[in-house]
Amino acid sequence: MPTFDDAVRALDERFARIQAEARIPGVTWGVVRDGALVHTGGIGTLRDGEACPPDADSIFRIASMTKSFTATAILILRDERRLRLDDPVATYVPELAAWSGPTTDSGPVTIRQLLTMSAGLPTDDPWGDRQQALPLDEFADLLAAGPTFAWPPGVMFEYSNLGYGILGRVVTAAAGQEYAEFAQDRVLAPLGMASTAYHAENLPAERVATGYVRRGDSLVGEGADGYGALASMGGLYSTVRDLAVWVAGFLDAFPARDDPEGGHPLRRAARREMQQMHRMLPGAIAAHAAHEAPTLETAGYGFGLFMVSKADLGTRVSHGGGYPGFGSYMTWHPATGLGLIALGNLRYAPVHAAAGEELEALVWATVVPQRRLRPLPTVDAFQPVVEGLLAHWDDTVADAAFAMNMDLDEPREMRREAVEKLALDLGPFRAADDRPVTADSPAHRRWWLRGERGWIRASILVTPEPEPRLQRMDLVGVVDPSSALVDGAERLLEAGGAPGGEAWPGDVAAASTLDFGTVVRSLHAASARLGTLRLGLPSAGDGTTTVTFDVFGDAMAGQDTGEAAPAALSLTLDPVTGEVTALSLKISEREAPVEAW
Repeated sequence: MPTFDDAVRALDERFARIQAEARIPGVTWGVVRDGALVHTGGIGTLRDGEACPPDADSIFRIASMTKSFTATAILILRDERRLRLDDPVATYVPELAAWSGPTTDSGPVTIRQLLTMSAGLPTDDPWGDRQQALPLDEFADLLAAGPTFAWPPGVMFEYSNLGYGILGRVVTAAAGQEYAEFAQDRVLAPLGMASTAYHAENLPAERVATGYVRRGDSLVGEGADGYGALASMGGLYSTVRDLAVWVAGFLDAFPARDDPEGGHPLRRAARREMQQMHRMLPGAIAAHAAHEAPTLETAGYGFGLFMVSKADLGTRVSHGGGYPGFGSYMTWHPATGLGLIALGNLRYAPVHAAAGEELEALVWATVVPQRRLRPLPTVDAFQPVVEGLLAHWDDTVADAAFAMNMDLDEPREMRREAVEKLALDLGPFRAADDRPVTADSPAHRRWWLRGERGWIRASILVTPEPEPRLQRMDLVGVVDPSSALVDGAERLLEAGGAPGGEAWPGDVAAASTLDFGTVVRSLHAASARLGTLRLGLPSAGDGTTTVTFDVFGDAMAGQDTGEAAPAALSLTLDPVTGEVTALSLKISEREAPVEAW
């Protein structure tokens, strides 16, 4: 597996290729790790014809990345009780008073709907990019005339620059201070982001990149519009170094903790709030090679930020900027504290996809452990209680540990008999160090115990009471499979699971009712995705006629960790004839890892 340094070198090479292939005058980038800017790079020039290579302190227009700053300003005002997110926007922008949605039953547009791109306004790229310098009085006239709605407010995500332009007017009205001044005083200055501003004239000209568009082989300067009504949607200039501070502030919001708040102008809880999916986007399966497993991405919009959740990676937060003369992107991975920023000075410079993919490569290569949820201390304290009941049932112990629902859900006597039978059939038990402890939430715990004749999968969930008790205690026995089950499963994987393997191993008897074609197709498809297949540990079965094994491939080396198995093989034998009567190979369900939100 590549190291972190390998991944950093690869991203340097990737951005150099992009700069050359897309003929971007200049590109600069930086990596954030543990709250600091740990690596930067740059190539090309800030201004065509000049020897001025971009670096971490070069100033680019960041376009729609500005939206996260506007959302921060709104939440500061919300926290100061100068507005409420569910207030109608017309309360603060009177030009909206006559707005009516596309239907007679449409509700009023709210601040929250504008923040989450769900106000019903139609997407307005690239029109909105050309409204940056619109004078405030003309903007007021535009708003008073009423918009065209694409949807009723509050039902659908659709990206709207106009909506964030309106939020700038909300900030001005609620703060009693022009939007840019409030953002400068209350957001940028407290963070020391001295190279970030809405007015180019307030920045050192020698460090400011000129934006360009290509017309054939010529570069034409563009993107120099001044401050206007839509500055709140895309008007900021900034640097990789300043944006590293911005990204680090969002990463620092995780995990929730008791530490002092620090010097950030927005509370950690509000920064976490910005990074939640408040408006879902339609799910999508990414294009992929036919032999690979499809990846379902769940995406959404928070407050001025996008989130995408992948089953293997977890959540990545981001926002890009596309503007006449510039393209930019910032993205981070809360579970590892890694972030990446890229800026270019060509119209809609194509840095977005590369930055997202290279951040994911950094996550896979990093030695930084992912921030996982922290189980409640009470949950860990119940583990020896459960194991004690399994070793020797004691009603006094059960009385103290069980919540009131436990005996209603399953009579005490039936529960005791089931536990004692497991102990008799499979015990005594010891900790299973070769299988992982997992959890669905801090109030939950799942672990394995190894017995002399099988396994126990234990799972507990505690109540939300002031002094938590057990509201669930599930103990599932898995009997060690017979040699016939093990041998049959191994032969099937050896013969049918290897690429180009036999259709069916001749020494494995099968019932005539078995669907051979489906079985062989499943084996070959799994081996195409995972490599040569091999058996892991059993996860279910009675040991004699049925078993379910974890299945791994050689492409998953080092990941033989019980419930992390990418596939499962279920096998049923006729107890009289020994024939295989049922067989299935399923790719395991994949969910995004539980993170320390």
